[in-house]
Amino acid sequence: MRSSRPRRGGDLPEQTRPANSRAGDGRLNHDLDPGDTGPKDACGVFGVWAPGDEVAKLTYFGLYALQHRGQEAAGIAVSDGAAVTVFKDLGLVAQVFDEKNLASLTGHLAIGHNRYSTTGAPTWENAQPTIRSTSTGTTIALGHNGNLINTHELAAECRDLGIETDGSTNDTSLVTALLSAYPDESVESAALKVLPKLRGAFSFVFMDDNTLYAARDAAGVRPLVLGRLDRGWVVASETAALDTVGASTVREIEPGELLAIDEHGLRSARFANPEPKGCLFEYVYLARPDSTIAGRGVYSARVQIGRQLAREFPAEADLVIPVPESGIPAAIGYAEEAGIPYGLGFTKNSYVGRTFIQPSQTLRQLGIQLKLNPLREQVRGKRLVVVDDSIVRGNTQRAQVRMLREAGALEVHVRISSPPVKWPCFYGIDFATKAELIADNLDIDGIRRSIGADSLGFVSLDGLISATEQPPTRLCQACFDGHYPMPLPEGDVIGKHLLEGLDRRSSVDGTTAKEDSAA
Repeated sequence: MRSSRPRRGGDLPEQTRPANSRAGDGRLNHDLDPGDTGPKDACGVFGVWAPGDEVAKLTYFGLYALQHRGQEAAGIAVSDGAAVTVFKDLGLVAQVFDEKNLASLTGHLAIGHNRYSTTGAPTWENAQPTIRSTSTGTTIALGHNGNLINTHELAAECRDLGIETDGSTNDTSLVTALLSAYPDESVESAALKVLPKLRGAFSFVFMDDNTLYAARDAAGVRPLVLGRLDRGWVVASETAALDTVGASTVREIEPGELLAIDEHGLRSARFANPEPKGCLFEYVYLARPDSTIAGRGVYSARVQIGRQLAREFPAEADLVIPVPESGIPAAIGYAEEAGIPYGLGFTKNSYVGRTFIQPSQTLRQLGIQLKLNPLREQVRGKRLVVVDDSIVRGNTQRAQVRMLREAGALEVHVRISSPPVKWPCFYGIDFATKAELIADNLDIDGIRRSIGADSLGFVSLDGLISATEQPPTRLCQACFDGHYPMPLPEGDVIGKHLLEGLDRRSSVDGTTAKEDSAA
């Protein structure tokens, strides 16, 4: 079989090159101050097997629906049975792809990926899908949502097998390389050998020349769902992506399950015993409100969280306002439960996307606001309840409270639809380090004083879990309670830039990466 090397936007004619290609650090501004980042989303994956359909365009629209899960890079791999081609670049989906490059991606199956980096820097080399060919000519492309915690072990195994690196520094490329290390076996057979070696969170979509695969770790930390088209099958991170491409939801891919889809139909195999621990933060912030997780609508769960907040932390107020967009459902629930009018207090600039122009300290002092501005006539002279999804460092909430007071608010009562985030995530969310988390350093009243609010309330962990309608034993709550469902490795062998650190130490101090990783 022929394979095609990954192509990037920079290989296109000048008029079709994404404007952001090779610019900046690849991060989307989520916050009032672009220099202060809050919790960064997990990645989004999508796959489709649909002979006769425009699979590249279906994947494009699926990724568009999953854009909230990753904004650093986007990529699509497609196969026509004779060759696998990957096109990827830094940027949002609509910046990376256009009619011309999508028209060049023809075939009967495709996978796609939106990236936010949790292992490896936000570079083109780390964009996905990754691609590898076996010594017998089978081509494998793979996209990953999640984060592995035994990356150092996988890197050592690749070195022992003599597998050369491809310039990338992420865990996904290691998995793809290991899948390609069984040239005399089918990809399906290779996957059943490789997947049990992986520790951490992963929802994979991958493909060879003729088959679409999907796999989910034994804990099912990150969501992954199966959908049906009239003439094919779809897998995606969220049900909202299935809705977007007109697919009906069939079921979730089970924890510890490998699916294979080809001309012979759909096959399922188990590579691990399921021990479900779905991410609790998906219900708070990560997932789209129109998605469903484990049978529970995300929007309904967030409204219920707001109601619970109102019961646990009532306030004497004139108006309940959300921090758009993720605070809206919880604010609606709070207002309904408290009997306080709901309204908008902020206007959001919907066109703030990727920005590589960082304001100087002088401009920050001038009060430049890229994302939100208060609606002065709405908030002036009123006691406000402000509902947001989480507090990480506290800088964003501090700016929000200041803006509202400057706009004339009499009181500002902050309500948060998640418990205090006290521990970092190692399973696919890029939080701040533990030392940077404000809840690790201050108690609730200390946080309140730090952000300048009149009162502050976080929904209880029990209240949040209750709103999901899931048993607590089936949820990962590690960022809130520090109980990691998969034991973390000891020593300095985990972290976003682990592979880059190993490579860097190997070249600088003369030690081998293998020796360093075993230290």
